[in-house]
Amino acid sequence: MEHPFDPIVKMKDFGHENVYFFNDKATHLQGVIAIHNTVLGPALGGTRLWTYVNSFEALHDVLRLSRGMTYKSSAAGINLGGGKAVIMRHPEAKYDKAYWARYGEFVERLGGNYITAADVGTKTEFMRYIASSTSSVAGKPDDLGGGGDPSPVTAYGVYLGMKASAKKVYGNDGLEGKRVAVQGVGQVGRYLVGHLLKEGADVIIADINEDNIKATLALGSCQVVPPDAVYDQEMDIYAPCALGATLSEETIPRLQCSIIAGGANNQLKDEVEDVKRLQARDILYAPDFLINSGGVINCYIEVIGEYNRVKAFEGCERIYSRTEETLHYASTHGVSTQDAALALAQERIDKAKKLTE
Repeated sequence: MEHPFDPIVKMKDFGHENVYFFNDKATHLQGVIAIHNTVLGPALGGTRLWTYVNSFEALHDVLRLSRGMTYKSSAAGINLGGGKAVIMRHPEAKYDKAYWARYGEFVERLGGNYITAADVGTKTEFMRYIASSTSSVAGKPDDLGGGGDPSPVTAYGVYLGMKASAKKVYGNDGLEGKRVAVQGVGQVGRYLVGHLLKEGADVIIADINEDNIKATLALGSCQVVPPDAVYDQEMDIYAPCALGATLSEETIPRLQCSIIAGGANNQLKDEVEDVKRLQARDILYAPDFLINSGGVINCYIEVIGEYNRVKAFEGCERIYSRTEETLHYASTHGVSTQDAALALAQERIDKAKKLTE
């Protein structure tokens, strides 16, 4: 009889190649690395530091996130696969250089099959310590020849995806005069606001952190609304750039927009039902893993050779055309934009797999 939390069963359900559990008693380091697919290349995915209720919750999270990275890398047109790591917070862990160096040793044991980077709960400086134990790390600080903070590149890709979406809905990609509500202006959201203001958009912002609001207002005039009130604003475009799952049965009926295009990951609380709800309301959804793939493009430029920020931005230019391709596929095949993006990403993986058979 199969146990509902059997790791092998979960791997089979999600289609994973490998899952590695690691533990170090001295540093209180505990976590899981999941490699979903390496057909296109080594699995890339950040390391998330989070407070999990138990290891089952951590396992489910890493399997879900690593699968998403496979499609993000493929959608971005880069030769990398999908992976992810999650680390379970421990009350006695110091999260110092020794801690992250030890984690780097576990990554190194995978022989280059998994490349880590920063994610929720981790930062660029931690990548410096990880790099002391392994070369399989991206997003390193500038002084180590790394790409550093990928937020500017990610935001630029979101901006281009938004423009391509606007072209589909309005007939041209101009955002001047469009009311755009950006939810979450900590990093990616703030850079996105900068692009929008330069183009003359009417920007609404919301964030739970007052410091983020102040820093964003320094860029130019924006209307500030409470975080939960953002869904009720009259707007043309809603750009979720904070945590995921903001699109749900509760929030979608409140939206007054024509387009959703943001930088947050996993924006749909229920990928099946929420897509249907958006279609029923005739709201165009720009798939998050497609338009926020600038971060993985930034890492890819670092992985393949000497990092160059100009090349990273140039690599993001393809997000515009890939968004157009996805929207066209959705229209011609009568499917949702989410399903279209997944189909095109899977098609690229399947073609690469045939070449190796």
